[in-house]
Amino acid sequence: MKRRRFVQACAASAAAATWPVASEGALVARSFRRVKLVDESGQPVKPEALQPNTNYVFDYPFESTPCFLLRLDAPVAGGVELKTEAGEAYRWNGGVGPGRDVVAYSAICAHKMTYPTKQVSFIGYRAEPSPTAPRGKVISCCSDRSVYDPAAGARVVSGPAPQPLATILLEQDPKTGELYAVGTFGGDKFDEFFRRFDFRLTLERGPRAKNEVEGTATVRPLERYSTQWARC
Repeated sequence: MKRRRFVQACAASAAAATWPVASEGALVARSFRRVKLVDESGQPVKPEALQPNTNYVFDYPFESTPCFLLRLDAPVAGGVELKTEAGEAYRWNGGVGPGRDVVAYSAICAHKMTYPTKQVSFIGYRAEPSPTAPRGKVISCCSDRSVYDPAAGARVVSGPAPQPLATILLEQDPKTGELYAVGTFGGDKFDEFFRRFDFRLTLERGPRAKNEVEGTATVRPLERYSTQWARC
Protein backbone atom coordinates (compact mmCIF):
# COMPACT_ATOMS: atom_id res chain seq x y z
CA MET A 1 0.00 0.00 0.00
CA LYS A 2 3.01 2.32 0.44
CA ARG A 3 3.39 2.34 -3.32
CA ARG A 4 0.08 4.12 -3.81
CA ARG A 5 0.35 7.74 -4.73
CA PHE A 6 -2.09 10.59 -4.92
CA VAL A 7 -2.34 12.22 -8.32
CA GLN A 8 -4.14 15.28 -9.56
CA ALA A 9 -7.18 14.10 -11.48
CA CYS A 10 -7.29 15.00 -15.15
CA ALA A 11 -9.91 15.21 -17.86
CA ALA A 12 -10.92 12.15 -19.86
CA SER A 13 -8.62 11.79 -22.83
CA ALA A 14 -8.63 10.12 -26.21
CA ALA A 15 -8.16 6.85 -24.34
CA ALA A 16 -11.79 7.14 -23.21
CA ALA A 17 -10.85 7.29 -19.55
CA THR A 18 -13.11 7.91 -16.58
CA TRP A 19 -10.47 10.13 -14.95
CA PRO A 20 -12.45 12.85 -13.19
CA VAL A 21 -11.85 16.55 -13.51
CA ALA A 22 -10.42 18.00 -10.32
CA SER A 23 -11.64 21.27 -8.82
CA GLU A 24 -10.08 23.31 -6.05
CA GLY A 25 -10.52 21.59 -2.69
CA ALA A 26 -12.10 18.48 -4.24
CA LEU A 27 -11.06 14.89 -3.80
CA VAL A 28 -8.39 13.62 -6.18
CA ALA A 29 -8.01 10.21 -7.75
CA ARG A 30 -5.67 7.50 -6.53
CA SER A 31 -3.39 6.06 -9.18
CA PHE A 32 -2.54 2.36 -9.11
CA ARG A 33 -0.87 0.13 -11.69
CA ARG A 34 -2.47 0.16 -15.14
CA VAL A 35 -3.86 -3.35 -15.45
CA LYS A 36 -5.42 -4.94 -18.53
CA LEU A 37 -8.74 -6.71 -17.98
CA VAL A 38 -8.81 -10.19 -19.49
CA ASP A 39 -11.32 -13.02 -19.55
CA GLU A 40 -10.80 -16.51 -18.13
CA SER A 41 -9.01 -17.64 -21.30
CA GLY A 42 -6.61 -14.69 -21.10
CA GLN A 43 -8.20 -12.71 -23.93
CA PRO A 44 -8.62 -8.93 -23.51
CA VAL A 45 -12.06 -7.83 -22.34
CA LYS A 46 -13.90 -5.40 -24.62
CA PRO A 47 -17.20 -3.68 -23.79
CA GLU A 48 -19.17 -5.43 -26.53
CA ALA A 49 -18.26 -8.85 -25.07
CA LEU A 50 -19.88 -8.05 -21.72
CA GLN A 51 -23.47 -9.14 -21.23
CA PRO A 52 -25.67 -6.25 -20.05
CA ASN A 53 -26.97 -6.38 -16.46
CA THR A 54 -24.57 -9.20 -15.55
CA ASN A 55 -22.29 -9.39 -12.51
CA TYR A 56 -18.62 -9.63 -13.42
CA VAL A 57 -15.88 -9.60 -10.77
CA PHE A 58 -12.14 -8.96 -10.91
CA ASP A 59 -9.50 -8.23 -8.28
CA TYR A 60 -8.07 -4.70 -8.20
CA PRO A 61 -6.08 -2.77 -7.09
CA PHE A 62 -4.87 -5.46 -4.69
CA GLU A 63 -4.81 -9.24 -5.08
CA SER A 64 -7.61 -9.65 -2.51
CA THR A 65 -9.86 -6.62 -3.17
CA PRO A 66 -12.70 -7.63 -5.53
CA CYS A 67 -14.47 -5.22 -7.87
CA PHE A 68 -17.64 -5.28 -9.93
CA LEU A 69 -17.48 -4.72 -13.69
CA LEU A 70 -20.91 -3.97 -15.15
CA ARG A 71 -22.29 -3.19 -18.55
CA LEU A 72 -25.54 -1.38 -17.90
CA ASP A 73 -28.45 -1.37 -20.33
CA ALA A 74 -28.28 2.37 -21.02
CA PRO A 75 -25.57 5.04 -21.31
CA VAL A 76 -24.52 6.78 -18.11
CA ALA A 77 -23.18 10.24 -18.80
CA GLY A 78 -21.93 11.10 -15.35
CA GLY A 79 -21.74 14.52 -13.78
CA VAL A 80 -23.01 13.08 -10.49
CA GLU A 81 -21.98 14.98 -7.37
CA LEU A 82 -21.06 12.68 -4.49
CA LYS A 83 -19.43 12.80 -1.05
CA THR A 84 -17.31 10.42 0.95
CA GLU A 85 -18.05 9.51 4.56
CA ALA A 86 -15.55 12.22 5.55
CA GLY A 87 -17.45 14.82 3.56
CA GLU A 88 -15.02 15.09 0.63
CA ALA A 89 -16.81 16.07 -2.55
CA TYR A 90 -16.18 14.47 -5.91
CA ARG A 91 -17.87 14.26 -9.30
CA TRP A 92 -18.41 10.90 -10.97
CA ASN A 93 -17.87 11.06 -14.74
CA GLY A 94 -19.95 8.15 -16.00
CA GLY A 95 -19.24 5.04 -18.03
CA VAL A 96 -16.70 4.10 -20.68
CA GLY A 97 -16.95 2.28 -23.98
CA PRO A 98 -18.77 3.21 -27.19
CA GLY A 99 -22.09 3.15 -25.36
CA ARG A 100 -20.77 4.87 -22.21
CA ASP A 101 -22.40 2.00 -20.34
CA VAL A 102 -19.45 0.16 -18.72
CA VAL A 103 -18.71 0.96 -15.07
CA ALA A 104 -16.63 -0.56 -12.28
CA TYR A 105 -16.77 -0.27 -8.50
CA SER A 106 -15.10 -1.75 -5.46
CA ALA A 107 -17.17 -4.73 -4.31
CA ILE A 108 -16.41 -3.97 -0.65
CA CYS A 109 -19.58 -2.66 0.99
CA ALA A 110 -19.04 0.75 2.59
CA HIS A 111 -20.83 -0.26 5.81
CA LYS A 112 -19.58 -3.60 7.19
CA MET A 113 -17.16 -4.25 4.32
CA THR A 114 -19.03 -7.32 3.14
CA TYR A 115 -17.31 -8.58 -0.03
CA PRO A 116 -17.46 -11.52 -2.47
CA THR A 117 -15.41 -14.47 -1.21
CA LYS A 118 -14.69 -17.72 -3.00
CA GLN A 119 -17.39 -19.42 -0.90
CA VAL A 120 -20.23 -16.89 -1.04
CA SER A 121 -21.13 -13.34 -2.03
CA PHE A 122 -23.67 -11.35 -0.05
CA ILE A 123 -23.29 -8.37 -2.37
CA GLY A 124 -24.05 -8.09 -6.06
CA TYR A 125 -25.86 -6.31 -8.88
CA ARG A 126 -29.55 -7.13 -9.32
CA ALA A 127 -31.33 -6.12 -12.50
CA GLU A 128 -34.73 -7.30 -11.30
CA PRO A 129 -36.76 -5.80 -8.41
CA SER A 130 -36.35 -7.46 -5.03
CA PRO A 131 -37.62 -6.94 -1.46
CA THR A 132 -34.47 -4.98 -0.67
CA ALA A 133 -34.50 -2.95 -3.89
CA PRO A 134 -38.01 -2.67 -5.36
CA ARG A 135 -36.87 -0.77 -8.44
CA GLY A 136 -34.05 -3.15 -9.43
CA LYS A 137 -30.88 -2.28 -11.40
CA VAL A 138 -28.90 -1.73 -8.22
CA ILE A 139 -26.02 -3.24 -6.25
CA SER A 140 -27.44 -4.58 -3.01
CA CYS A 141 -25.71 -5.94 0.10
CA CYS A 142 -27.72 -8.60 1.88
CA SER A 143 -25.61 -8.33 5.04
CA ASP A 144 -26.95 -4.91 5.97
CA ARG A 145 -29.40 -4.08 3.16
CA SER A 146 -27.35 -1.23 1.79
CA VAL A 147 -28.33 -0.43 -1.80
CA TYR A 148 -26.21 1.45 -4.37
CA ASP A 149 -27.04 2.88 -7.80
CA PRO A 150 -24.34 1.90 -10.34
CA ALA A 151 -25.75 4.34 -12.91
CA ALA A 152 -25.06 7.25 -10.53
CA GLY A 153 -21.55 6.61 -9.23
CA ALA A 154 -22.76 3.88 -6.83
CA ARG A 155 -24.45 6.48 -4.64
CA VAL A 156 -26.35 5.12 -1.66
CA VAL A 157 -30.03 4.58 -2.45
CA SER A 158 -31.01 3.12 0.91
CA GLY A 159 -29.58 1.37 3.96
CA PRO A 160 -26.87 2.24 6.47
CA ALA A 161 -23.89 2.62 4.12
CA PRO A 162 -22.22 5.97 4.88
CA GLN A 163 -20.87 6.62 1.38
CA PRO A 164 -20.91 5.33 -2.22
CA LEU A 165 -18.84 2.37 -3.30
CA ALA A 166 -15.41 3.48 -4.48
CA THR A 167 -15.22 3.91 -8.24
CA ILE A 168 -12.65 1.87 -10.16
CA LEU A 169 -11.30 4.13 -12.89
CA LEU A 170 -11.30 2.53 -16.33
CA GLU A 171 -9.66 3.39 -19.62
CA GLN A 172 -10.43 1.98 -23.05
CA ASP A 173 -7.63 1.83 -25.57
CA PRO A 174 -8.98 3.72 -28.62
CA LYS A 175 -7.11 1.49 -31.07
CA THR A 176 -7.73 -1.99 -29.65
CA GLY A 177 -10.91 -1.43 -27.63
CA GLU A 178 -9.29 -3.17 -24.63
CA LEU A 179 -10.21 -2.14 -21.10
CA TYR A 180 -7.76 -1.20 -18.37
CA ALA A 181 -8.17 -0.45 -14.67
CA VAL A 182 -5.96 2.49 -13.72
CA GLY A 183 -6.95 3.74 -10.27
CA THR A 184 -9.72 4.50 -7.80
CA PHE A 185 -11.91 7.49 -7.00
CA GLY A 186 -14.05 8.22 -3.97
CA GLY A 187 -13.85 6.81 -0.48
CA ASP A 188 -12.13 3.43 -0.54
CA LYS A 189 -12.05 1.06 2.44
CA PHE A 190 -8.84 -0.79 1.66
CA ASP A 191 -6.86 0.07 4.79
CA GLU A 192 -9.75 -0.78 7.09
CA PHE A 193 -10.49 -3.89 5.03
CA PHE A 194 -6.97 -5.22 5.49
CA ARG A 195 -6.96 -4.45 9.20
CA ARG A 196 -10.25 -6.26 9.76
CA PHE A 197 -9.71 -9.29 7.54
CA ASP A 198 -5.94 -9.69 7.58
CA PHE A 199 -5.95 -13.23 8.99
CA ARG A 200 -8.74 -14.46 6.71
CA LEU A 201 -7.22 -12.90 3.60
CA THR A 202 -3.83 -14.44 4.33
CA LEU A 203 -5.43 -17.87 4.69
CA GLU A 204 -7.41 -17.45 1.47
CA ARG A 205 -4.84 -15.70 -0.71
CA GLY A 206 -1.49 -16.33 0.94
CA PRO A 207 1.29 -13.77 1.39
CA ARG A 208 0.32 -11.89 -1.80
CA ALA A 209 -3.06 -10.78 -0.43
CA LYS A 210 -1.95 -7.17 0.01
CA ASN A 211 0.13 -6.97 -3.16
CA GLU A 212 -0.98 -4.72 -5.98
CA VAL A 213 -2.25 -6.50 -9.08
CA GLU A 214 0.26 -6.42 -11.92
CA GLY A 215 -0.14 -6.88 -15.66
CA THR A 216 -3.62 -8.35 -16.00
CA ALA A 217 -6.74 -8.92 -13.92
CA THR A 218 -9.07 -11.80 -14.75
CA VAL A 219 -12.75 -10.92 -15.13
CA ARG A 220 -15.22 -13.66 -14.15
CA PRO A 221 -18.99 -13.84 -13.87
CA LEU A 222 -19.93 -13.66 -10.20
CA GLU A 223 -21.20 -17.26 -10.22
CA ARG A 224 -17.67 -18.40 -11.14
CA TYR A 225 -15.98 -16.11 -8.65
CA SER A 226 -18.13 -17.15 -5.68
CA THR A 227 -19.63 -20.63 -5.24
CA GLN A 228 -22.87 -19.14 -3.90
CA TRP A 229 -24.60 -15.78 -4.29
CA ALA A 230 -27.01 -14.80 -1.52
CA ARG A 231 -29.88 -12.71 -2.91
CA CYS A 232 -32.23 -10.50 -0.98
